[in-house]
Amino acid sequence: MEDEVDRLVAAWRRERPDLDVEPLEVLSRVSRLARHLDRARRLAFAEHGLEPWEFDVLTSLRRAGAPYQLSPGQLLTQTLVTSGTMTNRIDRLAKKGLVERLPDPNDRRGVLVRLTVEGQDRADRSLAGLLDQERAILSRLSHGERGELAGLLRQLTAPFDNIPG
Repeated sequence: MEDEVDRLVAAWRRERPDLDVEPLEVLSRVSRLARHLDRARRLAFAEHGLEPWEFDVLTSLRRAGAPYQLSPGQLLTQTLVTSGTMTNRIDRLAKKGLVERLPDPNDRRGVLVRLTVEGQDRADRSLAGLLDQERAILSRLSHGERGELAGLLRQLTAPFDNIPG
């Protein structure tokens, strides 16, 4: 079965036979898949009244386990945004009643961000919706193929995810 990347690669091979365009066969597909996945994610989150960034913050807190709280610094590390952006996000989620700020018992100047019951419910429901979308995307692959693909992608992403600093 031919896809858009096959057509793109064929065109480049015709137009620039002097170049080795083989990387496009893998990475253009990864890029296109990422765009399709982004659309599916936005759909799954919208069904639960969430934006992608809201899902990221809520699920970071949910994954932390009971009592579902983290410091703003820990949230920064998990979501890869600036402290100003995180402050704004926490403010907006607090106004929606999805998180609350609490004093940090270990640091008089610090705060902790905790999921509310509503925040936990939205995180759980939106995760279930996302997994349904992602299962549909992967449905053409066998269990073994999904494992093999996950392993291959891990080999590509691990060096980026483990850069010091």
